[in-house]
Amino acid sequence: MPAATTTAPHPLDTFFSPSSIALIGASRDLEKIPGRLLSMLRKNHYPGRIYPINPNYGDIDGLKCYPSIADVGAPIDLAIVIIPARAVLGALEQCAAVGVKNAVIISSGFAEEGGDSAAMQDAIVALAKKTGMRISGPNAEGFYSEAQHVAATFSPTVDVKPGVVDLVATRRRAAIVAQSGGIGFAIKHRAKALGIAISYCVSAGNEADLGAGEFLEYMVQDSSTDVILLFIEGIRDVDKFLAAARRAAEIGKPIIVTKVGRSGAGERAAASHTASMAGWSAAYDAVFAKYGFIVSNDLDEAVAIAAVLTTSPLPKGDRVAVLTVSGGAGIWGADTVSMQGMQVPELPEAMQAEIRKLLPSYGAARNPIDVTAQGVHSGGLQKSIELLNASDDIDAILVVLSLFSDTRMLFKQAELKPVIDAQRKPIVFYSYTLPSNFARTTLAEAGVVVLSGLTHAGVALRRLVDYAKFALAPPADAVAPVTADIAAHLKVTKLSEHDSKSLLRAAGVALPDETLVADRSELDDAIARAGFPLVLKIQSRDIPHKSEVGGVRVNIATKGEAWAAFGALLDSARQHRPDADIQGVLVGPMAKKGVEIIVGTMLDATFGPMIMVGLGGITTELFKDVIYRPAPVSAAEASAMLGELKAAPLLNGFRGAPKADVQALSALISQISRLAAQFKDAISEIELNPVLVHGEGHGVTIVDALVVPKTN
Repeated sequence: MPAATTTAPHPLDTFFSPSSIALIGASRDLEKIPGRLLSMLRKNHYPGRIYPINPNYGDIDGLKCYPSIADVGAPIDLAIVIIPARAVLGALEQCAAVGVKNAVIISSGFAEEGGDSAAMQDAIVALAKKTGMRISGPNAEGFYSEAQHVAATFSPTVDVKPGVVDLVATRRRAAIVAQSGGIGFAIKHRAKALGIAISYCVSAGNEADLGAGEFLEYMVQDSSTDVILLFIEGIRDVDKFLAAARRAAEIGKPIIVTKVGRSGAGERAAASHTASMAGWSAAYDAVFAKYGFIVSNDLDEAVAIAAVLTTSPLPKGDRVAVLTVSGGAGIWGADTVSMQGMQVPELPEAMQAEIRKLLPSYGAARNPIDVTAQGVHSGGLQKSIELLNASDDIDAILVVLSLFSDTRMLFKQAELKPVIDAQRKPIVFYSYTLPSNFARTTLAEAGVVVLSGLTHAGVALRRLVDYAKFALAPPADAVAPVTADIAAHLKVTKLSEHDSKSLLRAAGVALPDETLVADRSELDDAIARAGFPLVLKIQSRDIPHKSEVGGVRVNIATKGEAWAAFGALLDSARQHRPDADIQGVLVGPMAKKGVEIIVGTMLDATFGPMIMVGLGGITTELFKDVIYRPAPVSAAEASAMLGELKAAPLLNGFRGAPKADVQALSALISQISRLAAQFKDAISEIELNPVLVHGEGHGVTIVDALVVPKTN
């Protein structure tokens, strides 16, 4: 059997495109999973050799059945294992002994049950490492390789019904990688119903050996796969996943991802705002953003995005023409596009004049373009598509129409197909009536997928516009690592602002000149060093958020005020936190005004250090206007993060204010991200809040800082 179509041989080619398959636990009973597995392979016309393995049968469905895999006496690329869990390890050992290259374990009852069952899965992991046999599962639903006719699954979605011809509208193919077999094959089922051609669909199961990251890597390098749909709960093979994500970004292969498990159940307590605001999926979203993944949290929406990606070139901008046969539907389409932040511009007068020639007098040519039912009969709909497709004033076309008829089409397929084949921009078709099978089939022959959700159509166009603009950020700037010994600053489990700033100073971060005053007798010298106006802040390793205990005094202009504030701060801290160990009061100069920004880092259990930037100050948690990325980041990537903030206009001269020093802020973000990456084994969190960003050329001031040591 030919290997999967790839640019070069890949170790998993024999997995996805096996020349021979052994079915361990095969059965004659088509009502049970083992019987269905054999049935699906044969119904889908698997062209390779099939070896049923079961000591209880002499033959199954005309195929010789073998007592054990050792009795086959021929090379086997793939073993599908569906026997009781306690017998699986022994069967795999037999597979390895005769040189089986790959295995899919359908059987369940392993790590998902815990206890001894988890230990059985650990033994499978050890076997894979020892022998080099690649193992998918256990608790997997198998996979489907469409072009190679390999239906190594019991999913009813791959069943072949007599006389039913698949709907295929796209030349480009989508692959599906899912950590839920049920959802993965559901995505495939819905995609096929729209006419999206499929290359592969694979469920990862418990990922004892092969994981979602490695499957993703296969789809990224596979030349027969153009778009990837990814459904994940959590990534285990992180390095392979990140390498695949980077490669997909480099070659421009879109990945549509649905990440589940975003509820509050995953949240954790944390010492800083940075971590407490993250939720448990923030790191995943940061990785998705870094590598240009298209995030969708709805199954039908994800499939609609895949439909548009597999039928359209990427748009050059966000100017959309809405073309319709119903005035009301056209307005609704225009509203949908506008609500997604795209433009519905009035067409140039010259183009309007050309379109008006195709319409009755009561049609509309401005945009939305209402061809009307009469205009359809005279060919106005199709000719309008041709004009809009050729125009440099429009970047995408949304065609809104009714396709319920079982006998009548609004287009001549032979005339529409050349237009679709030559399309220069996305042309998206939406039917506001439920499209008939006749309409879907006829348009599929022209290369058109019909969408039946208007919001999904609008979101799909928006995601294509965003994906077209995506550019992979350059790697973090090559800078010599910090050589200072920060271990001396991490001998305690909790750090105060003073402790934190001392550590950051040692690491080369620029900070204001401040003095810790532990005794009143030291106050005058501290005042003289800082100069007026002053800020005084209580210092204690037991009080991470000073504003909550009245621990800050600002704009102090005289010695008398300073002395009074010093006493008041100590009294307030002792009143609110009588158990706190007070280090003293930090005395420093008041910073010049600037835009308040928060810069922070946190450690994610899956992806490691993360850098965060957002709208800062005491309202940080209220607005949660924050952006995360995996650390480290370059200054250029830091600048791009700032551009994504809702508060970005505040940095760019909002309402006549001077532009802020974004360059200095970006450099600081990059520096802090490198610290987080370099010291990920020692530092759990860093938070600078607020960082005051002054006018262009005047830099930034770190007002407050907190460093949280890693405790394990």
